Amino acid sequence: MREILSGNEAIARGAWEAGVRFASAYPGTPSTEILETIADYADVYSEWCTNEKVALETALGAAVAGARAICSMKHVGVNVAADPLMTASYVGIKGGLVLISADDPAMHSSQNEQDNRNYAKFSKIPLLEPSDSQECKNFLMQALDISEEFDTPVMLRTTTRISHSKSIVELGERREPGNITGLEKTASKYTMLPGFARARHVAVEKRFTALQVYSNHTPLNRIEMGDPRVGIVASGAAYAYAREAYPQASFLKLGMSYPLPDALIAEFRGKVEKLYVVEELDPFFEEHLRATGVKVDGGKNLLPLLGEFDPGLVARSLACDGLPGVNEELAAVPTPDRTDLPLRPPTLCPGCSHRGVFTVLNRMKIFVSGDIGCYTLGALPPLASMHSCVCMGAGIGMAHGMAKVQDAETKTKDRPVAVIGDSTFLHSGMTPLLNTVWNRGETVTLILDNRTTAMTGGQDNPGSGKTLSGALTPAVDLVKICEAFGVPTIIKMDPYNLAQVEKSIGEALATPGPVVIIAQAPCVLEYKVKHEPWVIDAEECTGCRRCLRVACIALGLVNREDGKTVVQIDQTQCNGCGVCAQMCKFEAIKAPAAVNG
Repeated sequence: MREILSGNEAIARGAWEAGVRFASAYPGTPSTEILETIADYADVYSEWCTNEKVALETALGAAVAGARAICSMKHVGVNVAADPLMTASYVGIKGGLVLISADDPAMHSSQNEQDNRNYAKFSKIPLLEPSDSQECKNFLMQALDISEEFDTPVMLRTTTRISHSKSIVELGERREPGNITGLEKTASKYTMLPGFARARHVAVEKRFTALQVYSNHTPLNRIEMGDPRVGIVASGAAYAYAREAYPQASFLKLGMSYPLPDALIAEFRGKVEKLYVVEELDPFFEEHLRATGVKVDGGKNLLPLLGEFDPGLVARSLACDGLPGVNEELAAVPTPDRTDLPLRPPTLCPGCSHRGVFTVLNRMKIFVSGDIGCYTLGALPPLASMHSCVCMGAGIGMAHGMAKVQDAETKTKDRPVAVIGDSTFLHSGMTPLLNTVWNRGETVTLILDNRTTAMTGGQDNPGSGKTLSGALTPAVDLVKICEAFGVPTIIKMDPYNLAQVEKSIGEALATPGPVVIIAQAPCVLEYKVKHEPWVIDAEECTGCRRCLRVACIALGLVNREDGKTVVQIDQTQCNGCGVCAQMCKFEAIKAPAAVNG
């Protein structure tokens, strides 16, 4: 049987067919759908974890117990999971363990563009890179086999294009997993005291040598001979692009991208006149080839170091070097000129509870140390009220550092406020808040609690009261957490009441010591909150546009018959939150009840 699946769906299917018993993740685009799809397979236990480090540790525990396990996350999530990853390479596994890293060239939804092939090299674990949905399924299954054969975690790296593009996948039956016979009490393998770890490092190096031999013989890496005048080394999505751009060329397709197959590379180099390396982001392959003495005729000198490729870009870039056999139709298409296109920046949903908070922060001219989530959109105009954002949880720690180095006068007039969502707070914001309290900090922390992980599609978190499977579970009480940390002042506020928001923030800024403000309101999208839309009295509206400062897409401009431009509310978009009405000085925005009498 065959189905059309995305790469993420195919990975989930491969996990089920391979007999995986445990799957964990923290949601993050472009990886989120992997676990959401696995959750539909009753044979696989799956769970969202509080962060990526915990997700990898739980999957490692399942693998050490003897079960096949997978763990998925976006590329920056591997930064969070790097600590257990590096030592998991030493510990090894009992059942298979695969870490899926979904990279994001062009940063469609990410704060950086790192190339996680480097993590495989750093941790000395095998790396597989699929080029389409069928390979996503097949490679996941083969990665588990490699994991068990070589006693190692394996990384499966996808990119946004592979994660979300769909193609035909041949489906198979499930391999039934064996029973868990008992936990193995072998301290020398699983307990990384220095004395044990030294011996395990020797095992890692021996394993790596064996993997190099395997890489040269596995069908995952293959030579596809075409025109011998041109040889192209590529993997993943870049292979598909290069195949389309130069259909007659010879290819060394790398499905196992680390360790690289040096003997196969040398064989391929001997069969082609010129050799080119096509890879997105870092020159990972190119640097290795050049370092091992392989002559490379073109790579990053022709292709961009930044961003996502496409077939036309590859065709145009390599054609500049006079490469024969180019797909002329692709090469003839000019590079798109996007300079004249209207900007369509992302924005908060109509009725979003974050909107009022950022409207007030902007009005109060406060420096906001921000974080990762929907609320990061508060950095964009006209809200323009987030001034730093680095990674999950960093907003609180950075604000603490800022406050510690400010002199008394500066602190009085420019005290920073850290803004963080509930899911991000539970992911990695608790530790810096505890650090702030412990070190007698002066940070004001504003937790935007909408009871979901909204940015990645509304996944549950420890505060939602539900698990991935929908089972009821205790919901975290953020107030009690802050009290347990020793936060002396905790303020709760309604984020839709602008006067209350301004009063609460003002009180917090005037209060010495660490202060936490909790803005509680459910995500309107996830919890399907819908109120009657407000309306504009066109006669009362002066066209001052003050209401547009809340950056709501339900608000627009329209020309009256007298030629005056006034505001109009799109009744299909408005969620009835009333934030815009609180901005209007002329009471031109009317509540539904007032209009209906």
